[in-house]
Amino acid sequence: MSAAFYRIGVIVRPHGVHGAVKVEPLTDSSKRFRNLTDAYLEMHGEHRPVQLCVTSVAPDAVILTVKGTETPEAANTLRGAYLCVDREHRVKLPKDSYFVTDLIGCDTFDTDGNAFGKLTDVFETGANDVYEIEHGKLMVPALKRVLSAVDTENGRIVFDAAVLKEVGLFEN
Repeated sequence: MSAAFYRIGVIVRPHGVHGAVKVEPLTDSSKRFRNLTDAYLEMHGEHRPVQLCVTSVAPDAVILTVKGTETPEAANTLRGAYLCVDREHRVKLPKDSYFVTDLIGCDTFDTDGNAFGKLTDVFETGANDVYEIEHGKLMVPALKRVLSAVDTENGRIVFDAAVLKEVGLFEN
């Protein structure tokens, strides 16, 4: 289930007169941009490799130049494009943490063997994430006590059946 590319930022607008762009980070820490020189630009469903020169990193914005983009007009054509990294260059996550893109599409079950369908979205609520199964048929808080097993490599998530009955929000 693992994705080939991971979105780490979205280009929001040109910055300055030399072709730089302002990027909104889509990661937990914008520090990951500090030494970033190679990435992929996702535009129109395609990924193309690009070289970057990062000039400024703040928690809510990164200023950088994409090689070959020297004017504000050229930078403006990148508006809305995603900056991505490949699997090899993604950040290492702590134990029991997962990339949302790796969770989407996983089949879900409980420890009693009941199948619920595919995980279709993850909502960040502040307190804990909430997993959406089959577009709202089931909502499950991503709590350690409800997650019996998460295997993103094989696309499988197993919930503790007893805890799921207590905390899961079923459509019917």
